[in-house]
Order: sequence, then structure tokens, then C-alpha cells
Amino acid sequence: MIYLDNAATTYPKPEEVYQAMIESMKEFGANPGRSGHRLALKAGRAIYETRELLSKLFNIENPMNIIFTSNATEGLNLGIKGILKSGDHVITTSMEHNSVLRPLKALESIGVETTIIQCDKTGMINIDDIEKNIKQNTKMIITTHASNVTGTLFPIDEISKIAHENGLLYMVDAAQTAGVYDIDVKSMNIDILAFPGHKSLLGPQGTGGVYIRDGIDVVEMKEGGTGSKSESLIQPEMLPDKFESGTPNTPGIVGLGAGVKFILKTGIENIRKHEEELTEHFIRELEKIDKVKIYGPCDVSKQAPVVSINLGEEDSSEVSYILDKVFNIAVRPGLHCAPLAHKTIGTFEQGVVRFSIGYFNTHEDIENAVKAVREIAKEI
Repeated sequence: MIYLDNAATTYPKPEEVYQAMIESMKEFGANPGRSGHRLALKAGRAIYETRELLSKLFNIENPMNIIFTSNATEGLNLGIKGILKSGDHVITTSMEHNSVLRPLKALESIGVETTIIQCDKTGMINIDDIEKNIKQNTKMIITTHASNVTGTLFPIDEISKIAHENGLLYMVDAAQTAGVYDIDVKSMNIDILAFPGHKSLLGPQGTGGVYIRDGIDVVEMKEGGTGSKSESLIQPEMLPDKFESGTPNTPGIVGLGAGVKFILKTGIENIRKHEEELTEHFIRELEKIDKVKIYGPCDVSKQAPVVSINLGEEDSSEVSYILDKVFNIAVRPGLHCAPLAHKTIGTFEQGVVRFSIGYFNTHEDIENAVKAVREIAKEI
């Protein structure tokens, strides 16, 4: 199969990821941070190594400020629900995933107010619109780094500047960028960064994390055993223990660490260049096909390796089905858990067929995808 659904989960993973997970299960499959024997200590060291690797990738000074979660959604929920309280105002955008929008919608019931900035037809945001909507009770700005529908890259440096000039927190959803685009939490002034492990960080499903800057008061979403301060019935305040109750996904976190090692060894700039070249190749060839409409910037300097299209008025799910069954190409149709993004680009009824490119794709994959789209277009 030609796998072009990397925006959902990257596949395949580097061989090192598979091997690291097998080794962790077979060689030190014990509870980290709970016991003093050698297997538990080895598991704890392996988890801490992944924190260090992520800190290097994102330029995080203290690895303990990284909280491991089961995915980016959990990290976003932690940052959103752990900070916003009744009477607070938050600013976000129409290109956000439901992992941002649904928690915000849920908080409306306790008196949190949300302003959703309308983006343009390519998914681009006018940052002046953010500044115009700041109120006296605004507490936070939350944006994606890149849209999962159009790939549109957001100017997070400029948004963070607005946030901090106005004394606001800035939270970034890096679901589509972590592992491909440079993210420096210091120079970019990111207060909270949520990221999945299973996408471009090349780790397994069920992994992710959130970085929380020092000095931010975040309420934990769960309490329980941490292996620390066990004499107290009160959840410890120190990070990461405050947010990491219960036995962690040690094999998954070790696999995530192996994925980050692969990125650091390969060079994030080399990964990005390869994916940009494939994306450029795909867009330019699609533009030659009648009946194909491409959404988003159509410019690799302005979008992540996500290309969403429609063929005439054909239902996106039908096109996806044909790509799978006839051409053995995996893509994702529909609304991609981002209904407001589809309303923004005008595809709420039809959805789109999303092709998302990863590091292990090739120009041959792109040629085969173009050929398949061309053949389907001839039949409609």
C-alpha cells in the first residue's frame, strides 16, 4: 500500500522504534519510579532519556517540564481545562482541531468565553484580528501551528509576541509540525506546547506530551500514585509528578524516544526538505488535472505536507474508497475532526480527500497518487 495518511499517524516507523519497544518489554518491563530494583531503575532512566531528547528537540531547559500524555488531545485538554476558569476569555481560530474547540465549548458551561478568529479561504490568519479581540479578561491565545486540513502554517512567532506584549499565555498545538518544523519554546515564547508522539515524532500510538513553562499554574486532571511523596494524601506539586499519576506507557515512551533519536540523527532540516519536495511535486502535478480543486496555500513555504483536494462534486469518502480499493492508496476523507476549518474553506458538505506526506514516502509514491487521481477524474 502507498500510505499517504501521515497526518493521522505516521507509518511505517523507523526500524529503531520497533526494536526499542521490543527491548523495553523484554529487558526491563517493570514499573518505573515505583521500585528500587534494577529493572525499575532502568525503565525510569529510559523514560527520562526520552524527556531529555524532547528537550533537545524543542530547546526546553528543564526536561521535567515535559508531561507525558497518551496523545496531543490529552495535552491540550490539560492546558485548556487546567488554566481557564469562570470569567476568563480565550482567543482561538477557525482552523483549529476539535481537540481545541471541544474543550473550549465544554468550558462555556462554567462561564469561559471564547472568541474564534475567522481565517481566510486558504486557512491563513490575519494577526491584527487577534489583537483587536483582546479584552481585559483575556487569559490565553490558543492556535494550531499548522492546520490538519490545509497544512496552513501559522505565524506563531508573531502571535506569541502579541500574547506576551499583552500579558497573555500562548498555547500551541503542534500536532502537524513537531518533528518536521523547528520548534524552539524559548525563542518562540511558547508557554504551553502540546504534541503527539505518533505523528511526525515517529513514535507509537498512545504517546504524546505537553510542555508547561515554569511559573504557570495548571490544575491537574487526575490524582493518584506517582511513586513520590507517598506519605501524603495530597497530589505532589512538583513536575512532572503533579500530572503523571499512574503507571506510564513505558514501551511507548521508549519508542517515542527512539523516534526522536532518528529525527536528531537524520536532521530535522533534511526531513523537512524531503517532505517539502514531495509536497511541491504533488501540488504541481495536481494543478494539471481537470476537475481537481486544491485547498490551502498551495505553497510549500506556507504549508505543512498536507494536500487536500476534491474531484468535481464527488463525495470525498467515495474518492477515498476508490483510492483504497482500486489503487491501494491510503488517504483520509471527510471533515478530519475540524468542522470549522471546513466551513472556513467551503467544504463542510463535501469534505475533502486529504493526502498527507511523510518522511518515508517517495517521488514514486507521488507519481502513483497523481496517476490515480487523473484516472478517477476521467471517470467523473
